[in-house]
Amino acid sequence: MEYKLDSPMKLALEEAKRAWGKTHPNPMVGAVIVENGEVVATGYHKATGKDHAEVDALRDLGREPSPKASLYVTLEPCCIDALTPPCTQAIVKSGIRDVHIGTIDPNPLVSGKGIQLLQNAGIKVHMGEMEDECRDLNLLFNHWIKTQTPLLAGKVATTIDGRTATHNGHSKWITSGKARKDVMRWRRLFPAIAVGAGTVMADNPSLTSRIEGRKDWCPIRFVFDSQLKTWPNKAIYMDNFRDQTILVTVESAPAKIVSEIKHSSLSIWQLPEKEGRPCLESFKNRCVDAAINGVLIEGGSKLLSSFLNSGNLDYLFAYRAPRILGDISAIPVFHGRQIESIEQSISLTNVQHATLGDDQLLRGYISRP
Repeated sequence: MEYKLDSPMKLALEEAKRAWGKTHPNPMVGAVIVENGEVVATGYHKATGKDHAEVDALRDLGREPSPKASLYVTLEPCCIDALTPPCTQAIVKSGIRDVHIGTIDPNPLVSGKGIQLLQNAGIKVHMGEMEDECRDLNLLFNHWIKTQTPLLAGKVATTIDGRTATHNGHSKWITSGKARKDVMRWRRLFPAIAVGAGTVMADNPSLTSRIEGRKDWCPIRFVFDSQLKTWPNKAIYMDNFRDQTILVTVESAPAKIVSEIKHSSLSIWQLPEKEGRPCLESFKNRCVDAAINGVLIEGGSKLLSSFLNSGNLDYLFAYRAPRILGDISAIPVFHGRQIESIEQSISLTNVQHATLGDDQLLRGYISRP
């Protein structure tokens, strides 16, 4: 099949996104093959254990590439034997002699080595086209590979004056429908989501991803509840996705309720206590043991602040609506820090911006002074 050529790398990115949230712990990768100025084949990595994007594109082509064919791929082709054979081997064997790569693979077993193998085989390699976009595609994978820990990302929705709710807790809805739809999209990327007991008590949320025209999807749902006061009559413990729910509490939580939860077959993580809450470093370690490479923390203010102030928040999605409360007693998005100068403030790096109707999304990595 032939496609109208716009930007082959842009098309490769769109191909990669077809597996949004389905490839963990692998990255999302897309590939296209171009002949005589036309895209003649596309491919993407669909799931762990499935063919990688380059092999998928070659299969889609269904024949030998022409002598002047070019391959565009969002991530450096792998050069190691894992669940699938090395992609570099498939590319060399195909006869393609021109390869465009969006970004280097951060995996030290691959990083730069895949490029070198292609070059040693006489293939011309072009680097860096849409590099920022290709790297941004795999936030969770990149962080996991580099740190061997999950990406702990906060999600906040605020007014212009930085408030998440009125003084009596009313918050529906600060942002518009477009912004809330975008949250549903990000929920599908993260394998887990987390909220505190206050959010469950106030909102009784389902924490599922609900996108029109698609089946509802549910990540692992963490509920942080030191006193287990949310148990048992909340929807999150009774709906069709209850087996996706994990109560996170302290080792000293009420023994009778802990016993009830265990007998109900609901999962519970009892962690060491730190300042009256489950130790977040221990939570991170449990996620590593469970191979959970990313958690989207949706609040409220107490939980988000505890992650931020303890140094355990890696990334932030900050939605902002064109609203002003002007009430000093309204609930702030973060609290608990005391600083004397702007230089002591926490900032974001590698910032991305998006406009969602009248709302804005600013997201980036947490950078501490």
